[in-house]
Amino acid sequence: MALTLSISAFLTAIGIFALRVSDMSLDTIRVLFVFRGRRGLAWLLGFFQSLLFVIAITTVLSNLDNVLSVVGYAAGFATGNVVGMTIENRLAIGHIHMTVISSISGPRVVETLRSNGYAVTEISGRGLHGMVTVMHIDVLRKKVHDVETIVLENDPEAFITAEEVRPLRRGFWRS
Repeated sequence: MALTLSISAFLTAIGIFALRVSDMSLDTIRVLFVFRGRRGLAWLLGFFQSLLFVIAITTVLSNLDNVLSVVGYAAGFATGNVVGMTIENRLAIGHIHMTVISSISGPRVVETLRSNGYAVTEISGRGLHGMVTVMHIDVLRKKVHDVETIVLENDPEAFITAEEVRPLRRGFWRS
């Protein structure tokens, strides 16, 4: 492998880089759709992701004498992961189950959340220092920050956790 510094070598490396960024971005998003059971979108993204991969790897293997091709491939792979994560984060597809534990303002937090249209299941519990209100709220990922803001405005000491969920059926689900 030699370091060839021609315009053609740079353009080839940039092309490989762009193919890999696109390929890995689609791959990252595709995996998330697979986890969420979205078969059609996963198939479509997988088709285009694999097509871009084949073109990129074929180009690298056809230009093994150009070290810039290999560097473009590796840099595109790494960058594509980050770009895919950024895209997925902006799309905020899916649902989140939030658990909120409040020892001082539980009823006020529940009422404020409900008045803002969120479905809340509240449970009385006993914590280390006495009674607490445990709240379960299922929201779209796009709404997590809004719920967190409402909770913290009403109880700055509230304990909040979040985990991804896949709704199956029934119940009050505001999407």
